[in-house]
Amino acid sequence: MEIEKTNRMNALFEFYSTLLTEKQMNYMEMYYADDFSLGEIAEEYDISRQAVYDNIKRTEKILEEYEKKLHLFSDYIVRGELLDNLKKYVKETYPKDTTIVQYIEQIQEVEE
Repeated sequence: MEIEKTNRMNALFEFYSTLLTEKQMNYMEMYYADDFSLGEIAEEYDISRQAVYDNIKRTEKILEEYEKKLHLFSDYIVRGELLDNLKKYVKETYPKDTTIVQYIEQIQEVEE
């Protein structure tokens, strides 16, 4: 499994998990977050590996569709980059003004 895909699925899952069914949430969490194999999940739920695989693939597509429509994850990434750039700019341009830097740090904490 590609690490980038795993990271993306975990991130999308964090943003959109409440929009999934309980079964979808359980399978995705076991597979991506807990690193269970398809066989281990199938054994846990007494179903076939193929059923687990199909459910996970369907859920991945659902998560990608949510992101395509709602942009929560991509907007989060962009906001983080903009805040980092702003913080760097403020430190370089106004090195004695700690108030602005504190406000930026507070915003970053809220974002996390």
